[in-house]
Parts: sequence; structure tokens; C-alpha cells
Amino acid sequence: MDRRKFVSTLGLGVAGTALAGCAQSDCAGPSADAGSADANKTYHWKMVTTWPKNYPGLGTGPEKFAKMVNTMSAGRITIKVYGAKELVPAMEVFDAVSQGSAELGHGAAYYWKGKHPATPFFTAVPFGFTAQEMNSWLSYGGGQQLWDELYEGFNLKPFACGNTGTQLPGWYNREINSVSDLAGLKIRMPGLAGEVLKRLGATPVQLPGGEVFTALESGAIDAADWVGPYNDLTFGFYKVAKYYYHPGWHEPGPTLELIMNNEVWNALPEDLQAIVRAAAAWANDDMLSEYTARNNAALIDLQEKHGVQLRRLPDDVLKALKKESDIVLDELTRDNPFARRVFDSYQTFRAGVSSYSNVAEAEYLAVRAALAE
Repeated sequence: MDRRKFVSTLGLGVAGTALAGCAQSDCAGPSADAGSADANKTYHWKMVTTWPKNYPGLGTGPEKFAKMVNTMSAGRITIKVYGAKELVPAMEVFDAVSQGSAELGHGAAYYWKGKHPATPFFTAVPFGFTAQEMNSWLSYGGGQQLWDELYEGFNLKPFACGNTGTQLPGWYNREINSVSDLAGLKIRMPGLAGEVLKRLGATPVQLPGGEVFTALESGAIDAADWVGPYNDLTFGFYKVAKYYYHPGWHEPGPTLELIMNNEVWNALPEDLQAIVRAAAAWANDDMLSEYTARNNAALIDLQEKHGVQLRRLPDDVLKALKKESDIVLDELTRDNPFARRVFDSYQTFRAGVSSYSNVAEAEYLAVRAALAE
């Protein structure tokens, strides 16, 4: 396939990015020449991440993946994990793996929106999939094939490798009782959700997690999202913000990614490809399970020990956020044919899975909550 035609089809338009040859997607199985690799060869890889070293959940997930690969491969693969800034800055993980400076990376696809407008769909978009729905789209709705196709143009092989579950929209030093209360609100809210809030009068601010506490304490920002109770408790946000809002409209089920240099992936023997794939799937499930367990205990701690006031965003605010989110997603994908393909696939699957989720999951949870009172 002509490489220029391939790039044009995806609508990449990224200067200076190392592009791979256009091998077929291996989503359904290993590459054709993988079995020809030396079965006795050992591999020593570097994994760069967008997270602080060993940060709970986000940072420990890559470490668990690396350990699982080493165990399953009986030492044929060893992986040294580097936190953000240890080897490369957090926002250079994508390029480092694409260009071969590191064999593996761990982060979130929506960080790379500047590379291609379709990337946010493979982490989370406002009012999008829950974690369970996201896994289903990737595995049975064509999402993984689209992800492979997109990342192949950057010399990468992607895997789902972690999920925090539904995040909370964060910590506020002022109450939100109506849409008008968003006007002038300085909020740390990255990505597409920040753009949505901007259209409703807020001022989104981009800050790394380590700077959020100080910004809230000093009044440089009025509100901030981070992850959820488990991680928010560790940062001590309850000390500098009074109100903790829900529901998590902005990131309902954010998938974290393992990215692998495509040349390294294609050179692996078949059994080691299977190990990497299985370890990523295990790590994906393990992180979600960890957050589900830890968030509950942390939320109780925040409310009962630290007096945090849990508040629900008003219905009129949620309706306005949904309306603007639809506009933002349409504009994001309107001029890029590949991004529109991803958007259409996402929308179609969401419509179908929501029909059942509303009857089964949502109805059951509503009944359980009502009967628990």
C-alpha cells in the first residue's frame, strides 16, 4: 500500500512522526512472520509511562503488567518501568515508543488528540462508554480493529491495559446550582470535557496532577477534576476544596493504553505475543477491580472522616453539558474521514448497548438503591 495514501486516508497530518510500514492488523492473531523469530531469544524492554513512578493504581498498573509478563514468559521478557520524567516527559511517551526509544509505553489515548482527532474515543469521551461497554466495543464492536488501524500509521500496536472506572468531575470551591454558576469558573479539566465547559462560560486550565493541590489552595483555580476518591484522597484535595461533585459525565469509563513499538511486536514469536496480549487483558481487568474496591473505602473516608460534601450536578447543568458535548464531538470528527468512521462506530455501538444497559444495569442499580433506603 502506498504510505502517502494510507496517511491521507487516516487524515493524520502529523509532521515529523515516524510512520510504520502498512502491515495488516494483527487483532485477530499474530503476524505472519512472528513464528520465525528465535524461540530461545530473551528480550529486555523499557516501558515509559505518563504517570508518577508507583503512583497508586495508575502507576502501579504498569508495574503489575511488567511482572506478569516476566512470570508468564519464564524470564524471556523483562520490562523496566519508568515513571513520567524518569526517561522521557509524560507527554512524550507516544513519540518515544513510536520512534523506538522505548519498546513500550503506558498512558491514555486522549492525550494524543494533537496527533489525530480520533484518539480520545479510545480512552473516554463525554457521556460515552462505561468501562464494561468500552471493553465490549473494543472486543466485539470493531473498536480494536479501528484502534489498530489508526496506530499502525504511527508504528504502534495498542492494547487496553487499565481502567479507573467512572471518574468524578471533581472538587469545587463554589456550589454549582445552575448553568450560570459555570461562568468564569477556573477549572482544571483536560481534553474534550474542558472544551465543553469552556462553551458554557468556564475557563479550563491545563495542569499536571502534582500541581492541582497548590492551585486550588492558592485560588489560582476554583475547581479541579483528577480521578476519583482513591487517588483524590491521596492528594488531599479535601483540605483545599469543600464540594465534591458527581456524576462523572466527562470520563465515564476511561481506558488506559499499553502501546508497543510495532516493529518490536511483529518480531516477537507467537507464544510471546500471546503472553503480552493476555497480560494486558489481565492488567486491564485488575486495575478496574482495584479502583472499584478502593474508591468505595476512600469515599467513605472523605465523607465521614474529612467532612466532604458530596453534591450532584443539577439536571439543567447535565443537559447543557450533554448538548455541548454532542456539538464538540461532531466538530472534532467532521473534517476527518477516519475520525468520522470511529465516531460512527462508537455511536452505533453505544446506541445498541445503551438499550440493554438501561433495561438491565441501570434499572437494577436504581432498584437496589431505592430498596436500600
